[in-house]
Amino acid sequence: MTLVLDPRHEAAIRRHGEADYPAEACGLLGGVLEADRKVVVQVVPLVNQRTDAARNRYLIEPESFRRAQEKLDRDGLDVIGVYHSHPDHPPAPSAFDREHAWPWLSYVIVGVGRGRAGEMKSWVLTDDRGSFDGEPITREERKVVWQ
Repeated sequence: MTLVLDPRHEAAIRRHGEADYPAEACGLLGGVLEADRKVVVQVVPLVNQRTDAARNRYLIEPESFRRAQEKLDRDGLDVIGVYHSHPDHPPAPSAFDREHAWPWLSYVIVGVGRGRAGEMKSWVLTDDRGSFDGEPITREERKVVWQ
């Protein structure tokens, strides 16, 4: 699979990571499947509800997730991924990330060093939940068609 991001969505994720620095930013990726591609159509920023270790952990409360998922459902989209930032760390999943991830979803991580967004990578948990595989990111501008 390949994750397809519009440059505007990538910019929004980067801005969110910078805005929430030094805490981790987090949100959902809503989109559609097109053959072997997960196409992001909507980025849903959420509030990191972690109170004890927000610098290196994030928490999406179940109610926030449910509301975001309902909005995506109304728009005809599925939750295809989660994004978060790694303040002053590289964009590689931690053991904590692996323990809390779901197979198939894309996990986009952006490294934010000294408040500036840097490298962004996408990961998918393996079926045996033992590790992550890197997932290619393709940047494509999406055209909006109003009906």
